Amino acid sequence: MSQLKVGLVGWRGMVGSVLMQRMVEEKDFANITPIFFSTSNAGGDAPTFEGIKHTEASAKLKDAHDIEALSNCDVIITCQGGDYTTAVHGPLRDSGWTGYWVDAASSLRMEDNSVIVLDPVNRSVIDNALQNGTKDFIGGNCTVSLMLMAIGELFNRGWVEWVSAMTYQAASGSGANNMRELISGMGMLRDAVADQLADPASAILAIDKKIAETQRSGDFPTQYFGVPLAGSLIPYIDSQLENKQSREEWKGGVETNKILNNEGENIIPIDGLCVRVGSMRCHAQGLTIKLKKDIPLEEIEAALRDSGNEWLDLVEDDKEATMQRLTPVAVTGTLTVALGRLRKLNMGPEYLGAFTVGDQLLWGAAEPLRRMLNIIQQSKA
Repeated sequence: MSQLKVGLVGWRGMVGSVLMQRMVEEKDFANITPIFFSTSNAGGDAPTFEGIKHTEASAKLKDAHDIEALSNCDVIITCQGGDYTTAVHGPLRDSGWTGYWVDAASSLRMEDNSVIVLDPVNRSVIDNALQNGTKDFIGGNCTVSLMLMAIGELFNRGWVEWVSAMTYQAASGSGANNMRELISGMGMLRDAVADQLADPASAILAIDKKIAETQRSGDFPTQYFGVPLAGSLIPYIDSQLENKQSREEWKGGVETNKILNNEGENIIPIDGLCVRVGSMRCHAQGLTIKLKKDIPLEEIEAALRDSGNEWLDLVEDDKEATMQRLTPVAVTGTLTVALGRLRKLNMGPEYLGAFTVGDQLLWGAAEPLRRMLNIIQQSKA
């Protein structure tokens, strides 16, 4: 069988760069014919990532808005963002293109003819969709994907009645400029009290006062977040809906149920509060899980271990293990999704507490797209 022609859009951005790194690591380029597109540099040289063997036709960047060029691809993977999807997807389909559209943006997630992809959690849903002719496969919201990578097995076993998720979301979820702004804010805070920090005799309350003054000053970097994040937090993410949920909180319920193919009376209520914190690229979540019945903790832990999820690090509920393994510092830049603080809560034996941490750019964004490409390849073999 000839190799799939795979169009890549948005490969230079943050999520796209992580996707390229993962495709190099897994030698994915050896099994496809990559065609690189650009929104700003069409005609320039295409990148030469390890494993790529360019032909004369693929050596130059194509115009990412050229419908004819896009229609020559069997698969298009885009990390270019929602505006690009909105501008291109409809006209491309209207042109008669019947290829596979794999997208990191949220624009098409809730469309009836799309599937939100999170292999291995919903592999059966993906396989059924491929067999039934679905062609639009969309990456999920980062917190939703990371939650399901941690506790998806509990949903798959039918044990979950509802979930309350309190999130601690990284700057990376807002973009590269937001990450830079966080670091700039950290640096400004340190610089503002450098002399006092160097003096062991300085009063900590005086340092604290100077920090607050710096955060509240008009010079503190807030261009992208709107308010200070360094040394603080922001208890609102995305736009406000009529019911006072944030859009990020709304996604938690609707996307989880779509990923799991839950409809009607099978829909599981999921809600909570989404909070931006000063983590660079790892999202964390404190979960309250209402079980349908009292299931022994040992049985829950055994189910998670036996789920086949090789990326799950089930951390024993021990202080030292938790501090060493259940943090953004421990997990960042890896495919590990850490899950710990598993214990029954005082509200009753059906109430389970949990805490999970995962890399927002890997399982939260790039990795499900990479795996979807491989699934498409397997379906064509």
